[in-house]
Amino acid sequence: MKKDVTLVVMAAGMGSRFGGLKQMESITDDGRVLLDFSAYDAAEAGFTKIVFVIKHEIADDFIETIGKRIEKRIKTEYVYQETDMLPEGFVCPTERTKPWGTAHAVLCCKDAVREPFAIVNADDYYGKTAFKKIYDELIKDSSDYCMTGFRLKNTLTENGYVSRGICEVKDGILESVTERTKISDCKYTEDDGKSWVAIDPDTVVSMNLWGFKPDIFGYIESGFRRFLEARINEPKSEYYLPSVVSELIEKGEKKVRVLTAEDKWYGVTYKEDKQSVSDAINDMIKRGLYA
Repeated sequence: MKKDVTLVVMAAGMGSRFGGLKQMESITDDGRVLLDFSAYDAAEAGFTKIVFVIKHEIADDFIETIGKRIEKRIKTEYVYQETDMLPEGFVCPTERTKPWGTAHAVLCCKDAVREPFAIVNADDYYGKTAFKKIYDELIKDSSDYCMTGFRLKNTLTENGYVSRGICEVKDGILESVTERTKISDCKYTEDDGKSWVAIDPDTVVSMNLWGFKPDIFGYIESGFRRFLEARINEPKSEYYLPSVVSELIEKGEKKVRVLTAEDKWYGVTYKEDKQSVSDAINDMIKRGLYA
């Protein structure tokens, strides 16, 4: 009997560097968006449901523009990430407008997801291999978590800096993730370009393709409470998913198995990226990789 595995898609964020809601930007000749191809690859790999994390303000447009098309391929549900969705005992500061981060986005799914699940960004193209590898890992009888990483050289853009989680891996197990927020041409800077540190192009980086079991919700919720107690009044503070994973690894509570996709990742980080991404996806369609 086929096991239920869900794909959670984080689609609530606005693309500030891109300059708009890039999740709805068409990138193919027939009007599809990157999310269409994640849904296609997930369904082909064996996933049985997609849960979209969105905001109420974009819900009607999102469902009409994207959701109704994807519903024809795979079962879909919607959950909402809003700034006032906090654990009991906490009240969102009135000046808060920024979302609470990727870990909070996952926490918003706790009532909709009761099976193993993977997480992806709405505005990234991960490829068929990435989804198949993580699905095959998630259906195993194991309490371990997992992630599909990519080679750094396959995740860069020529149009500006990128942020990547640099992974330390030993014997296939994740030891740590270090966020580097300004990477260009396999080098990173921490002083606005005054100096640069080289990174091996084959280094595995996290692109937020994580695989979890439902017990992650308990870890996130307890950690989010601690986060809010310390930082609720910081308007730009965010509770990030890699921070949750790193803490579990450091405490020895969880192992995270690292799966590596050798495919090229595509994403529209900047407006200038759109044409090259569009060309690549349309070429895949012409080659018969997508219907």
